[in-house]
Amino acid sequence: MKWIPSRFNAISQTKNGELILYNSYTGAVGVVAEEEKKTVLQALKPSGIDRDLLPVEKTLVECGFLVAESVNEKQRAQFLHQTLHRTDVMHLIVLPTEACNFRCTYCYQDFSRGNMSRDVINGLKRFLEKKIPRLEHLTVSWFGGEPLLALDIIEELSEAIVEWTERHGVTYQAEMSTNGYYLSKETLQRLLKYKVNRFMVTLDGSKDVHDSRRALASRGPTYETIVNHLLDIQTLDDSFEIYIRINFDEDNLSRVSAFLEELARYFAGDSRFQIFCRPVGKWGGANDEALPICDHRTAETKIWEFTELGINKGLQMSSIIESMLMPSGAVCYAAKPHSFVIGANGQVYKCTCSLDEEYNHVGWLHADGTMDIDFDKLALWVTSGEEQDETCQACFFRPACQGNHCPLYRIRKGKRPCPYEKRKIKQVLRLIHAQQSEIQ
Repeated sequence: MKWIPSRFNAISQTKNGELILYNSYTGAVGVVAEEEKKTVLQALKPSGIDRDLLPVEKTLVECGFLVAESVNEKQRAQFLHQTLHRTDVMHLIVLPTEACNFRCTYCYQDFSRGNMSRDVINGLKRFLEKKIPRLEHLTVSWFGGEPLLALDIIEELSEAIVEWTERHGVTYQAEMSTNGYYLSKETLQRLLKYKVNRFMVTLDGSKDVHDSRRALASRGPTYETIVNHLLDIQTLDDSFEIYIRINFDEDNLSRVSAFLEELARYFAGDSRFQIFCRPVGKWGGANDEALPICDHRTAETKIWEFTELGINKGLQMSSIIESMLMPSGAVCYAAKPHSFVIGANGQVYKCTCSLDEEYNHVGWLHADGTMDIDFDKLALWVTSGEEQDETCQACFFRPACQGNHCPLYRIRKGKRPCPYEKRKIKQVLRLIHAQQSEIQ
């Protein structure tokens, strides 16, 4: 049998010259010690190996870095894509309210609707009561508006979901995107009871920077309230993850490094608090044309520059980054057939952006628990990636993102939506290694 390198490999090096190997089909990430580096590089040459394998070469096979010459990796990738069409898993992004207590400068929502109506709450409960017994796994993401303005609705729905998933042996996980203003220690403890244990909270800089960008609707400050909540939460012994998202543009770009030092004083060494740096984009809001967004090259550079700085100061990089490298890990929820957004009025969407676009209105949830879906609109979101894009089909990152990292970008721009992780894969692999080294 002849062994050849996988088409889905990527190779980087540590600062000490060790090899870092990554395969997007298996999700394997491995570091090669100096004494085995020459052997591994020889094994991964296109000419392949047609002899008995050495022990290190057998490890390369087990991790997917080497594959049998007879293996059709294109078919493997096609099959992996088909697994997205499983009917025994479901992901719902639920908007218990579309109101918000903040008025962020770059927000794209108009807050024209408030809390979820009683008919929609009952309809969602009836839908899930019928759906859950047929599932293996359910994920619920609480979104808004600001979801904690409707904590009572979250608790009512969560109580029913936890009961039904436990009764039917369905695995369940829940997460929340929140501005953090109402995420007190007591509120977090209430949410943990309902298995909500991952949170995205945005802080755009120190007090003056953050408050100028993410103020209350009354224009009041928000920074101190959020940070005090996080420091209070840190005293808990519970297991959870809080991703501190730092949105940057030209206005706050020069202030992020100092802010990371501030965060390190609070959270360095506590792996539950993790940083996630991302550029502000034109997401469809009224202020889009006035936003001082970074150019693509600056954005891509600064994401990883800030992340590396945070790691060097003892902060944890968000686990989202590593999950992006897993098979199907970088496929957007909107591209997955089993994922839907449930609006406060019962409108069903595929994407939490472009809420006013007709092509994003894929259905309705009714009070009797039935969900009507427009499958022609659904197909626009779930079939626009690797099936049609030959460049995506040939890409080393294909199993991870499948050409569908952001179907909205492809719909709007007609361009390939490559994830930041793929574009800077060598640097990302070095950061993953650096973080693991810090932990050890």
